[in-house]
Amino acid sequence: MTATYPFRRTCKEVSALLIAREDRALPLRERLALRLHMAMCQACPRFERQVLTLRNAMKQWRNYSEAGE
Repeated sequence: MTATYPFRRTCKEVSALLIAREDRALPLRERLALRLHMAMCQACPRFERQVLTLRNAMKQWRNYSEAGE
């Protein structure tokens, strides 16, 4: 599959990339595959928003707990 369609990813692969993107920079090939998939899929952008919401909530919680000390 990757030889014929080098940038094609499944939703499962894209969700793993979205999580990995939180910890490290993705290579250009993976970023392009991610953008292509996100442009065609309805569910993965929703998952991305959920990941971003969780990241922001954790950031606020960290700031709140540090301010309370």
